[in-house]
Amino acid sequence: MALGLTMVYGVLRVLHIAHAAVFTLGGYAGLAVYQATRSFWLALLGAMLAAVVAGLAMERWVYWPLLGKPPIATLIASIGLFIGLEECYRIVAGPQPHSFTVPLRLPEIRWGPLLVTPPQLLVMALTVSLLVALWVMLTRTELGLALRATSQDQEIAAACGMRVRGVVMANFAIGSALAGAAGMLVGIYYNSVSPTMGDVAGYKGLAIIVLGGLGSIPGTVLGGLVVGLVETLVIGFVEFPLPRDAWAFLAMIAVFLARPQGLLGVK
Repeated sequence: MALGLTMVYGVLRVLHIAHAAVFTLGGYAGLAVYQATRSFWLALLGAMLAAVVAGLAMERWVYWPLLGKPPIATLIASIGLFIGLEECYRIVAGPQPHSFTVPLRLPEIRWGPLLVTPPQLLVMALTVSLLVALWVMLTRTELGLALRATSQDQEIAAACGMRVRGVVMANFAIGSALAGAAGMLVGIYYNSVSPTMGDVAGYKGLAIIVLGGLGSIPGTVLGGLVVGLVETLVIGFVEFPLPRDAWAFLAMIAVFLARPQGLLGVK
């Protein structure tokens, strides 16, 4: 989820708030395909494809026409798109959560006081796999070079012969695919999908990219690890009268006060 936000910000310098709606769509699409096929992998593919279509539509009809406009215009459009899509999900699928249970043939791992359940193991394994695939793409392919060059300076990238529009579309497609996969995995982890499942994920994703450094993919990964460790250690070993999700924002505020550009951001 946070990686997609970072990729879009890196290229267009806008906060893609509607990315949370793409995340939710991935959950619903994955559930629909799984109910039809009973195949986890087909469901994952369906979730990612649906998210890519939605992300490209947003890029084509919302973000690209607003390119060059004041950032506040793009931000307002993104927020409006997110709210509108969330209401559409509520109308089409209903306001109630839908059960999303997938039998997992994975072991339960115990290490001292720590317990890793099969859903947690699935999420970790696929997250690491997607991160490795993304890193290889960014560092070993021409598309990755184009994405990195465009994020640095679109005008120079265009002068070097790169098709900036195509790079932006590829950026949205990849980021949306990651959001769709995340939406399905979160649905399986919590055994349900709902119209509002993207709310907390979106807010936490924003906290993570600010924590790691806006536009920095390594920073986003580090920020996600920091938030995950803080939540797990505090909830598991320390008694604090605060909701689990509040710790992401507390970590963001603490880092922001000490290092405004984020952990791996550039001034």
